Amino acid sequence: MGKQKAVQGNVPAMDLAVQQKLAQQKKFSTIWKKHKYKYLMIAPFAFIFIVFTFLPVVISIVLSLTSFDMVKAPEFTGFANYVKLIVYDPIFLTAVKNTLVFAIITGPISYIMCFLFAWVVNDLPRIPRAIMTLVFYAPSISGNAYLVWKLLFSSDTYGWANAWMIKLGLSTEAILWLQTEGYIMPILIVVQLWLSLGISFLTFIAGLQNMDKSLYEAAAVEGIKNRWQELWYITLPSMKPQLMFGAVMQITSSLSVSQLSIDLVGFPSVNYAGHTILTHLHDFGNVRYELGYACTIAVILFFIMMICNVLVQKLLRKLG
Repeated sequence: MGKQKAVQGNVPAMDLAVQQKLAQQKKFSTIWKKHKYKYLMIAPFAFIFIVFTFLPVVISIVLSLTSFDMVKAPEFTGFANYVKLIVYDPIFLTAVKNTLVFAIITGPISYIMCFLFAWVVNDLPRIPRAIMTLVFYAPSISGNAYLVWKLLFSSDTYGWANAWMIKLGLSTEAILWLQTEGYIMPILIVVQLWLSLGISFLTFIAGLQNMDKSLYEAAAVEGIKNRWQELWYITLPSMKPQLMFGAVMQITSSLSVSQLSIDLVGFPSVNYAGHTILTHLHDFGNVRYELGYACTIAVILFFIMMICNVLVQKLLRKLG
């Protein structure tokens, strides 16, 4: 009798679970019917994101816990790669220092430059605006832009900087710009700033072009008196999405400099003065083929980028 009562007592609970499951299925079916075209439209992007972004990140995290050289099967080593990287790899610590210095200087400056140039160019007539946009954007898409700077800072007397300094009497001999430790990081910073007017610059121009002009008219009635007040109280709060996107792009570009350093100052650079985290990743991933160790570097760089993005997004959310 007791067992029969227990079975009977479980029937309502089982019915309730079935009802909840049916309700969830009905809810999902309703949502799908209502938004199925939206889901179908984002499906290609979702597929590409999962296959080429999410899965590689997951695989990198897994491989970072192994010893893998592309010849033998991955061998699980736990956190040995992380300990080796942080404790026993002084070159990585130099790369972290160089990367943070580089990012702290170029990130905010290039971000402000992108917005200010976009703000100024946006006020030009249509044809001059298109020409100036192309002029500012062109360096970021020119694949061999570094060649100009390599010629400018060439270490012989044919380099433009050396030739003019000798001609003006500022120097008596050629300076080894790209082979002197003290000059390497400043030159890389200047070149990166020159190349930084890219996607963020175009995004800001697009945001400014789509501003609601009636907001400025209403603001003039409310007492806004000059362009700077318009910028602070209307333009910046109205461009939060573009500002957020631009911040993410500038953070990513400032933390992922590698090819610029390799092309300008060589690999490895003098006393690793131009060595960055991504250059270190290139060394172990593409030269030594120690992919487990390379994935460890990639994971740490990924989390540094994530932390920086979260901090900047929190700061921008307070705007306006």
